[in-house]
Amino acid sequence: MGNRWERRWRISRRSFLKTGSAAAAAVAGHGFWNRNALASEPRPAEPLGEFGYGDVQMTSELHEAQRENTQSVLMALNEDSLLKPFRQMSGMPAPGEDLGGWYSYNPDYNYRTGFDEGFAPGCTFGQWVSALARNYAINGDEATREKVLRLNRLYAETIAPQFYEKSRFPAYTYDKLLLGLLDSHVYVKDPQALAILQKTTNTALPHLPGHAIEHDHSWRTDKDPNDLSWNWDESYTMPENLFLAYRRGAGQRYYDLGLQYLDDKTWFDPLARNENVLKGRHAYSYVNSLSSAMMAYLTAGSEKHLLAAQNAFAMLEAQSYATGGWGPDEQLRAPDSNDVYASLTNTHHTFETPCGSYAHFKLSRYLLRVTGDAHYGDSMERMMYNTVLGALPLQVDGRNFYYSDYNFNAMRVYKQAHWACCSGTLPQVAADYRINTYFRGPGAVYVNLYLPSTLRYTENGATFSLTQEGGYPFEDQVSFTVASNRPTDVTLHFRIPAWAEGASIAVNGQRQKGHAVPGLFAAIRREWKAGDRVELELPLKMRLEPIDAAHPETVALMRGPLVLMAVKADQAAPLPQVAREQLLSAKRVSGRQWQVNSADGPVTMMPFAWLGSQPYSAYLKVG
Repeated sequence: MGNRWERRWRISRRSFLKTGSAAAAAVAGHGFWNRNALASEPRPAEPLGEFGYGDVQMTSELHEAQRENTQSVLMALNEDSLLKPFRQMSGMPAPGEDLGGWYSYNPDYNYRTGFDEGFAPGCTFGQWVSALARNYAINGDEATREKVLRLNRLYAETIAPQFYEKSRFPAYTYDKLLLGLLDSHVYVKDPQALAILQKTTNTALPHLPGHAIEHDHSWRTDKDPNDLSWNWDESYTMPENLFLAYRRGAGQRYYDLGLQYLDDKTWFDPLARNENVLKGRHAYSYVNSLSSAMMAYLTAGSEKHLLAAQNAFAMLEAQSYATGGWGPDEQLRAPDSNDVYASLTNTHHTFETPCGSYAHFKLSRYLLRVTGDAHYGDSMERMMYNTVLGALPLQVDGRNFYYSDYNFNAMRVYKQAHWACCSGTLPQVAADYRINTYFRGPGAVYVNLYLPSTLRYTENGATFSLTQEGGYPFEDQVSFTVASNRPTDVTLHFRIPAWAEGASIAVNGQRQKGHAVPGLFAAIRREWKAGDRVELELPLKMRLEPIDAAHPETVALMRGPLVLMAVKADQAAPLPQVAREQLLSAKRVSGRQWQVNSADGPVTMMPFAWLGSQPYSAYLKVG
């Protein structure tokens, strides 16, 4: 029969589908809330497709600055330093300097006395290779491709079981290496990537649990049971990339492994029954695992897992901040608890930003593609503008932005530890703005995010492009110009945010009546010609959003997708005394600033990404 880690998963595709369908039917019979049952537009017959990284030219300065920053840092990293922990842990000569922080190998690591230094050696290597490969797909820079090829070959020389024996995060690290190699295969066309992946998988599997293990649960019997850090691995996130490996041609083995590591009993099954089991779970990794549920649907057709992801997303939003962030102190919370409100005073670690936004973008992207529901695009936009676009730049010494702070006495600061997990996801997020902005269906383009950019692709043999311009989200108007080498029949879908009451669309100056319904995509089908213009108006009105239903006096000031945050004279300064009417009457005083009158004098309000180093509060108490 062979080694138990090499045996094929016994559940066939047919029995998996049968089980998933039965579970879905049971859930439907118990009153499962389905957002799409309430929507006016039907679910697409097939999931919407993604455009390629190279199909979108991004001209938003803020978005491109983030991508260029992360790309330059990764390109400058010394390759011996990148390979050092793999070589050390595999018993090989390891020249070069340590990168330090989480990335380095420390055989004497003790989380009680020195939590950060040596916490997760090599953990971000695969993510950095992934980001470099995506950047090559964006810019075609040959130096980027050559670096990816060199790193893959140098890494291949280090593959050894000792690495996984010594790592606290064998599943986490394998999962990232898996994705880096898959992106190398697809975007860089590395001819050796899949062979390196097979060797990696063969080496890693004997050192992974045979199924998904919950966070904080012990499974490594050869490790110190009093050292809790051995229980923090994330095997339950692996199916997404295992299914992706199968879809990208790595073989049946990865489909079977994807099924094997689905965390059904304690996670996906109750979520599919609409049971809220979020309380106490590690926030980023469990939200990230919901993308595995979506891939189980997309790859194996499991309706149960689609229901689990939809339900969990609604549960997550119910405990989210106005910014879209969630998980104070990296924990998901009980429904209707006081925890999110309490976090405004008891922590500055409010949202694990690059990692959390990466997980959120993936999940909302999958859900939007499958359901066609504009709400997921609204959520993506809110998260983008109010969290990760405000991340401080990644530094060459490994300083990285980790937590967004929504405390009443908040500051944007770097994490003390260098090369933490968020240094791996931020470069991926920065590359992925392109694939979040537009989607495609049969004869259709869906405009999801409103960013200065140009989409170019081929539609029925015609070269078609759509250029997006405007000052959104600071101005109401967004304009689109068509270019095509011949008249082309395409349906353009424009997301109308749920808050955009009074939105309108005009084509070549003629208003399209009844199209711009808040909360839906507005579809315009016609034969488009070069020079055709679409003008979208999204009224950016002020509104207040309370932290939760139990504390309606604690509110965030919203304008369109932006949270306007109160700038403070110093971090410890008391909150201004302000009334609801005063907040809603905020006046714009410059391109990125508003002013509110209060009993304590004028208060400056600014969006997160434009705050600079000023102290702030995301929430205010109103009289």
